[in-house]
Amino acid sequence: MFKLFEKKIRWHKVFGSLAEAEEHLPLYQTESMLVGRKKICLARTTAGFFAVSDRCPHNGFSLGKGWCTPEQTIVCPLHRYAFDLRTGRSRTGLADYVDTFPVEIRKDGLFVGMEEMVFSLFGAS
Repeated sequence: MFKLFEKKIRWHKVFGSLAEAEEHLPLYQTESMLVGRKKICLARTTAGFFAVSDRCPHNGFSLGKGWCTPEQTIVCPLHRYAFDLRTGRSRTGLADYVDTFPVEIRKDGLFVGMEEMVFSLFGAS
């Protein structure tokens, strides 16, 4: 069976080194940024760096203006809705979620992965 489109992860460099990322984003801080064509929220906890979509699904407010907790959640500053940074699922009983994106720390920097559909003229088997 041939597929004309397949999902691939494209990695985007956000910081040139782990030290630069840690200096730029202190523990339990968040920041909105454009990665690829998506606005994401980058957060840092003692468990590492996490990337989620920047918009709260409840009211569209920027999660980058919120904060994260030691429990690996990000909190929207508008209505205090909390989302798990690992899974994106709501921690406040709602059925909402935020998209999550993989983060990799490599020797040449911190990268965020964005899933994209890639067209293949001949398809993949």
